[in-house]
Amino acid sequence: MLRHEPDTRVIDPASLAFDIDGVVADTMRLFLDIARAEYDITHISYGDITHYMLEECLDMEAGVIGEIIDKLLDGSRDDGLMPLQGAPEVLAKLGKSFGPLCFVTARPTPDPIHQWILKTLPMASGGVDITATGSFEAKADVLRERGRRYFVEDRLETCFLLEEAGITPILFKQPWNRKAHPFIEVESWRELEAKIAF
Repeated sequence: MLRHEPDTRVIDPASLAFDIDGVVADTMRLFLDIARAEYDITHISYGDITHYMLEECLDMEAGVIGEIIDKLLDGSRDDGLMPLQGAPEVLAKLGKSFGPLCFVTARPTPDPIHQWILKTLPMASGGVDITATGSFEAKADVLRERGRRYFVEDRLETCFLLEEAGITPILFKQPWNRKAHPFIEVESWRELEAKIAF
């Protein structure tokens, strides 16, 4: 059973940071779009993505999954990458008073997702701080260095690592993180916004 914190919990906006894929960017939907358009894979839906490691939940060849992920990471399909509903508006609101916005991603390099963020959010490049760690385990160190105490994340396993490091994870609800957990959870950017002390 999932346990939720009371809605009265207030998040300090100056100490908040964000993952990108699955939190800001609707990366898994683009994964499915590429699978359909370029590989004629039409039998998989968003709800079928029940594990962060796609090979463990999708009826697809591992090689094809790898090829699509490479296309996602190299930025060549970013024209089709959409933000999750509400993300640009809430992030713009945060950036005006509490910037620069801090993003920490497990991608191996910050480009081209940095360019996508700048195109998606209505703010100057100085208003965005993106760190690519190359691993989920390295996120906590970056967050501590930047003085961030709250982190919005969609990978449940990373939330446990963050909690051990003294950082409060906020789990962004997705089909691949539907296991029991003790963390604050939000279902949308509007719900997250309601928990932030602007």
